[in-house]
Amino acid sequence: MNNLDLSQKTVLVTGSTQGIGLAVAQAFAKKGATIILNGRHAAPADAIESIKAFNVDCYDISADITDEKAVAALISSIYEVTDHLDVVVNNAGIVKDTLLNRMSEADFSAVVNTNLTGTFNVIHACLRPMYKQRSGVFINMASVIGLTGNIGQANYAASKAGIIGLTKSVAKEAAMRGIRCNAIAPGMIDTAMTQQLADKVKDGILTQIPLKRFGSTDEVAQAAVFLAENEYITGQTITVDGGLTMQ
Repeated sequence: MNNLDLSQKTVLVTGSTQGIGLAVAQAFAKKGATIILNGRHAAPADAIESIKAFNVDCYDISADITDEKAVAALISSIYEVTDHLDVVVNNAGIVKDTLLNRMSEADFSAVVNTNLTGTFNVIHACLRPMYKQRSGVFINMASVIGLTGNIGQANYAASKAGIIGLTKSVAKEAAMRGIRCNAIAPGMIDTAMTQQLADKVKDGILTQIPLKRFGSTDEVAQAAVFLAENEYITGQTITVDGGLTMQ
């Protein structure tokens, strides 16, 4: 069985200054990887220190992933501090929830541009150097909402469903160059956003989850590490949802 050794690898995690993204970055740091944190703004000092605590190199490079030129500069900057980029976790995303008949075109486009087009921009900028390396791993953060849809989240559902389709296409195109691409579809994860939900809403959601609890950011991060290490998985979407969407 082939498993990718993550020690000494370089891992970029977009949207990694907090929440799931930071947990993913920490999980790869624990494996000995050099970490590139990324967000629209500089990462908090404690986030950077949480990575360096694993005795690995950590670089914080801000960039707006909706800006194609900014993404190109981001990838160039990475190759200035390290001569290889091995794993890219496309985690950056936003929500602008409202019922469809109240949703503006601007709110629809903002979510799709960040979540889907942003993911495309990062992959597109990485492909040429990864083709030269003849190796690389992409892990794209989708959502169970991209599989099921949801009231008040048409824009988010469309963006995450698009990520799943993009993942499969990249996997098929890039496989001949030794590059893999998979997606993770988290369900209800215990984050700052879900903590703001009313108890009544949380209780209603829990009745739909067979494991009767929300997931943790660490459990999503473990899935990302698994997909990076296993060299015979590509084009797949792994749900981390406590059985919410099982069929």
